[in-house]
Amino acid sequence: MLWYSPNPRMVITKDKLHISKSLDKIIRSNRFEVRLNTNFEQVINQCKNIKRKDQDSTWIDDDMLHAYSQLHRQGHAHSIEVYENDKLVGGLYGVGIGKVFFGESMFSCASNASKVAFVYLLRNTDYLLVDCQVENPHLKSLGAFNIERSAFVKLLKELL
Repeated sequence: MLWYSPNPRMVITKDKLHISKSLDKIIRSNRFEVRLNTNFEQVINQCKNIKRKDQDSTWIDDDMLHAYSQLHRQGHAHSIEVYENDKLVGGLYGVGIGKVFFGESMFSCASNASKVAFVYLLRNTDYLLVDCQVENPHLKSLGAFNIERSAFVKLLKELL
């Protein structure tokens, strides 16, 4: 696998997580059930197949799906699944090394489901840094911010 290394790089730390009042209300309502590592294959397939605005295809091809599934079986790749009425409606997956979670992709079939997964990741795991890779408004609204590649590499040396 190649390492995608954009500059700048979007990241988020536990202390920078921002949860809007409306999202906090959704989380507290218990509308969603969140599970960890119970349905990795389905999460990555949803990320691969979900229709995205302004995107005709995805980088998640069969080779990537196989590679991440193998990493999951080895205990390195993880998924967070969000269920509503026992139906998978959102989630994310990535690779965890040390205190860093390298987020690869997320999906949502129900409003705010991927945000609930992301909040769960930061609140309920030992990861101190989440690598979001490239800037997007969805993650920025949760407190993610850009840093220079050199600062990112320095953080990795401290947290891996």
